[in-house]
Amino acid sequence: MFVRAFSLRDFRSWDALSLDLRPGCTVFVGPNGHGKTNVLEALGYLSTLSSHRVSSDAPLIRTGTGQAFAGATVVNAGRELTVDVELIEGKSNKARINRSPTRRPREILGILQTVLFAPEDLSLVRGDPGDRRRYLDELLTSRIPRMAAVRADYDRVLRQRSALLKTAGGALRRVSRSGASASEDGASALATLEVWDGHLAAHGAQLLAGRLQLVHDLAPHLAESYRSLAPESRPASIRYRSSLGSSLPPEFSDPSRNPAQDDVAFLEERFLHELSVMRSKEIERGVCLVGPHRDDLELQLGDTPAKGFASHGESWSFALSLRLGAFALLRADGSDPVLMLDDVFAELDRRRRSALARVAVDAEQVLITAAVPEDVPAELDAVRFGVEARDTDRGRISQITDKSEELPDDGGS
Repeated sequence: MFVRAFSLRDFRSWDALSLDLRPGCTVFVGPNGHGKTNVLEALGYLSTLSSHRVSSDAPLIRTGTGQAFAGATVVNAGRELTVDVELIEGKSNKARINRSPTRRPREILGILQTVLFAPEDLSLVRGDPGDRRRYLDELLTSRIPRMAAVRADYDRVLRQRSALLKTAGGALRRVSRSGASASEDGASALATLEVWDGHLAAHGAQLLAGRLQLVHDLAPHLAESYRSLAPESRPASIRYRSSLGSSLPPEFSDPSRNPAQDDVAFLEERFLHELSVMRSKEIERGVCLVGPHRDDLELQLGDTPAKGFASHGESWSFALSLRLGAFALLRADGSDPVLMLDDVFAELDRRRRSALARVAVDAEQVLITAAVPEDVPAELDAVRFGVEARDTDRGRISQITDKSEELPDDGGS
């Protein structure tokens, strides 16, 4: 898979950009803050419908404008598709495939697969569980695009159920304490909560089963990637920790266990059981305490948690291994994703640079940003584009500079 062409309009610092690309390695060189990362961020957005830098879409729209556009033509096994997304301030985003509007933007998921490694990835090891859940869900959706709808349904039910716990908290607490219907309002709120319990368990079981399968498939690739980066270090491993806790048999957290087809039904039943056990606590606190939104991906070095115990070098190796493991997994599924490396070579020592370069050389397409050309390993024979920003009356605008003397005759414009 590779991106043959892409374009931007009013995306971050770019008022307009149209660029032809080709397989192999392409490097965007320029000072920090001039718009290099914005290029990779836009392609990542077309792949995941999210940014690796911010949690909302608003910062992606260039200041002073009301909407942004990102589009790419993707070639996969000889088949060419064009996808684009229009981000509209205060309104729902719009997406198209080959110029035909989709009913929902998530219908473009899976057309462009990317794996992006960026300095922010250190949070996968040192950050909150939400960073690791997001990593799992983006990779899961990349492998199985329909899981985006499952996740969206789960999030919708979670918001509705959380709102009920907060707004009807008083009535629910009276019912919980009395053990009976203390009032008509309390009985109604309790019945409504039970309905939402069923929806939450149904969608949550599907999401949990998908994550468990993903961790099982990812684990060996992660271990091998870490071994290649830090052969003298303790072995790296991952385990899934579910908020269902003791409701699940211990083997469900073992990544070597291959999930079964009937897991969804079993997980749904266990989910409902745990919700009933935690009901009083949830009503008292007004929050949902059970579900995939409370889970975590445990990272281990030997018998020790990586978070809080790994050295700086070990943390970088683990973060990089999570991305390289994802790349290897998607490749094993049959499609070479686009590998994107955002200003990371400057952060790595010689051995880690070499290990990353070996993967990059073998990728069908790799896109790299660097502050200076010397940050990119010499073994990467790359087309180079210069990126610089200029100040105008419309603010700082990024542009591709003339690097024609460094490009082959058939290079991009």
